[in-house]
Amino acid sequence: MSEDRVPTCDEAERREIEAFVFREARLADTSQYGEWEALVTDDMQYWIPAGPATGDRAAALSYVNDNRARLATRIRQLQTGKRHAQTPASPMCRAVTNIECQPAGEVAGEYVVTATQIVYELAAQSSARLQVWPARVTYRLRRVEGRLRMAAKTVELVTATEPQPNLTFLL
Repeated sequence: MSEDRVPTCDEAERREIEAFVFREARLADTSQYGEWEALVTDDMQYWIPAGPATGDRAAALSYVNDNRARLATRIRQLQTGKRHAQTPASPMCRAVTNIECQPAGEVAGEYVVTATQIVYELAAQSSARLQVWPARVTYRLRRVEGRLRMAAKTVELVTATEPQPNLTFLL
């Protein structure tokens, strides 16, 4: 199918999806992990591969490859205030651009969304250096009880094949 024939979201869906993605980014930036976690589905998959996001994620080398239970554990650790790699929490600000969405096709009310994301993190607890995390992000959003929820988030870091500094927060 040519690119101009790929089904896209209608205007109302696009606005709702963009608002969801921007809210998700703000909650992650401000360490509002409880509110962020409320945006995910019970079968959430959160993946940051150590290279291109291709092939079987279970077999791929990954920086993060969390199912819902592991993600909940990660969030609880961040909320304790005793996660020394994030004490104090890194001030962060992210820019999310180039959002594209299309219906997932196989399931009504499900969408595949891609975006470009750049996260600026000040490593306040260690080097006090500004770290930049550019990435291509793919979301799988699903309607649950009439509201959008995140069923998957894949973060393909531009620097994925290079050594990474501490990655102890949500990208």
